[in-house]
Amino acid sequence: MQKLFRWASKWWLGLIPLAVMWGFAAWNNTVPVEADLSARSAAALKDTVLDKTRIAVDGRDISLAADAFSEEGRRDAVAAVESVPGVRLVDDRTRLVAEAKPFVWNAERDVVRVTLSGSAPLPAMKGRLTEAARKELGGVEVADQMGLARGAPPRFEAAAMLLLDQIGKLKDGKITISDSKVSLSGMARDLGGREAIAAALKNLPEGFAVAANDVKAPPYIFQAYKDPVAATVTLTGYVPDNDVHASIASSASRKFSEKIVDNLKASIGAPGSFNTAVVAALGALSRLSTGTLVVSDREVKLSGDALYEGAANDIRAGLGKDFPKAWQYKPEITVKPAAGPVDGSVCQQLFSELLGKGRIRFEAKRSTIDPDSAGLLDRLIETALRCPTTNIEVAGHTDSDGEDAFNRALSEKRAQAVIDYLVKAGLPADRFTAVGYGSTQPVAGNDTDVGKAQNRRIEFLVR
Repeated sequence: MQKLFRWASKWWLGLIPLAVMWGFAAWNNTVPVEADLSARSAAALKDTVLDKTRIAVDGRDISLAADAFSEEGRRDAVAAVESVPGVRLVDDRTRLVAEAKPFVWNAERDVVRVTLSGSAPLPAMKGRLTEAARKELGGVEVADQMGLARGAPPRFEAAAMLLLDQIGKLKDGKITISDSKVSLSGMARDLGGREAIAAALKNLPEGFAVAANDVKAPPYIFQAYKDPVAATVTLTGYVPDNDVHASIASSASRKFSEKIVDNLKASIGAPGSFNTAVVAALGALSRLSTGTLVVSDREVKLSGDALYEGAANDIRAGLGKDFPKAWQYKPEITVKPAAGPVDGSVCQQLFSELLGKGRIRFEAKRSTIDPDSAGLLDRLIETALRCPTTNIEVAGHTDSDGEDAFNRALSEKRAQAVIDYLVKAGLPADRFTAVGYGSTQPVAGNDTDVGKAQNRRIEFLVR
């Protein structure tokens, strides 16, 4: 009996390595089979539209988990795995992606990024929308916060793509699709942007409609800066059209003796009476030593230094009188510190320089001073204040058109009109004498319009 027991013990001990060898062989054969089934199951699903796909293999049994975007797609995916040769059983753990009611998609822009949120109907479409946003905005950060959901309206992608084309026209704002209704809000980046967006919305796919378009136009801004150091007046911003552009540029050239730097652009959106208000405001700016003019919609802001106290008071009091109704104005006018006194020879030089750069204008055949000359007259007044002990002859000259007696009388009346302007500004009347020379002292030929314009002049002569 003991011999039998010893023999049996040895027999069982021999089975242990045999079992180990059998298990190893079985495992060694199963692992490649499972890997092969997993790879072929994944390949069978390559033409299906799924999300979060997970395949697990146990022997020849497959566990398939995935989110499908339609019942038909879900069934097709399961059937595709079941048809893989070698698969014995498919454990179907697929489910449908949740349906969004309503189906909402958003594109929102702020100062640093565009955020896409809400739902997209398919993973590939989600990627296409993100890529389209990056392409449209060129360098602006695009944050993809979109989820996936069923329930998108027909032609959703075409509508979303068209709206992404509009997000670049916004400075900030939000575009929303809610089922087949489109809503927009925010501020257009450029003048005309609001109108361009409205025009594009007419091309929405069939079935889509605009529920709200609250995109606002940016302020319509015109600016002018007068720089006494560079001797320039720089015009920037917008004008309604080329005709108004030409009118404003021409007015500026008459009002200022400085070089006009014209950087204006034509754009829609100008408020009513824009040209009238801007021309009046430029007239006030021309009277400042240095200054800035900002016209924003129907509000005018003028800041800078007047050449003397009387001019500052005159500008403050008269600025609004020349503006159309409903326009607002904000004058912030200070007075330039008075320059030191100079002797007569320096005073004469300053007068000659001023009148060499610009000329006092009058109405045709009359002695009424053109308002465009206000800036030049203020500079002449400032100079006269610097030489209080000098006497000054104001000499009037005309071209040769007309009778000599008429021209002499007209030139003297014009000289007197200038003196009256100076006296009204506070200068003593007894310092000035009006003399009319008519056409007797030409500085250019009277056979051309240019020559005649040079001969029609006012001179200041220190006596």
